[in-house]
Amino acid sequence: MRALRLFAVSAAAVLLAAGCGANDSTGDEAAAAGSGYPLTVSNCGADVTFDEAPQRVVLLKSAAVPYLHSLGVLDRVTAKAGQYPKDYYDAATQAGLDRISLLTDKTDTSGHLQISKEVVISQQPDLVLGEVDNLSRDTLSAVDIPLLEEPALCPGATAVPAFDDIYAQMRSYGRIFDRPAEAEAAVSALQARMAGIKKTTPQRTAAVLYPTVGGGVTYAYGSTSMAHPQLEAAGFTNVFAESKERVFEITLEELLGRNPDVLILLYSDGDPKAVEAAVTGLPGAGKLKAISGGNVMTQLFNFTEPQSPLSIDGLEKIVHRFSADS
Repeated sequence: MRALRLFAVSAAAVLLAAGCGANDSTGDEAAAAGSGYPLTVSNCGADVTFDEAPQRVVLLKSAAVPYLHSLGVLDRVTAKAGQYPKDYYDAATQAGLDRISLLTDKTDTSGHLQISKEVVISQQPDLVLGEVDNLSRDTLSAVDIPLLEEPALCPGATAVPAFDDIYAQMRSYGRIFDRPAEAEAAVSALQARMAGIKKTTPQRTAAVLYPTVGGGVTYAYGSTSMAHPQLEAAGFTNVFAESKERVFEITLEELLGRNPDVLILLYSDGDPKAVEAAVTGLPGAGKLKAISGGNVMTQLFNFTEPQSPLSIDGLEKIVHRFSADS
């Protein structure tokens, strides 16, 4: 018997979940018959039932890595695909990742992973973590391979994220992998770190952007992105807080109109200096207070989104960067 069974919810339930994806989580609504297994979790409008803990995991995104490492189950990942920048991880996590074979790191021009169904199926996984554009949940479920996505990345998710979501997700993975004690210990450690973070003072305004290197669209993050609670926890006011969109296009004129004291520029890979130049080099950008005051910070994307233990690392980096300027 396969270790896991995937049950698709009805079309009506899927539509309902898409409309209120805010409340969907990998395991926040988990229901188990008694204790242990079988364990059913709701994820992006689908129910996934585990008869036992997964043993052969394929990673298609990096977001789950800090959870798996904290639970001591990173060795259950048999293959990975995509990019895993070394700056995200401590030595122990990196050593664990290095032992996992890389299927591909090929991406399209938008940075989205390109991988075939056949490559993933050949690994005989009992769980795939992370959904990509050309390899969906439905495609994998057709061959009886279950998939879990990070709740914040579910299509239609509209919840306002919070650091508490990280603790809930850690506990969810703890139930799935039968590591509840390790999950509680990890949550306690993360909560202790959060309690020790001192906000920057006095409060200033800030914007979190994702520039396009080489010219193109600049994106900003609103109140349904993890950038928003991260800024608040650091003591900043998000100048795009009124937007209910997670991420959206902006113009330089709009940014000048809001004129934040601080800019945090997210990027997925490449040279951070080129990322900064993508904003500072725009005509008229020198009028921005953040640029003229030298208060621009580049940060790898997963240090902010989606919410994970790396978001706490990112918060610490933001506070450390700007506390000396207070």
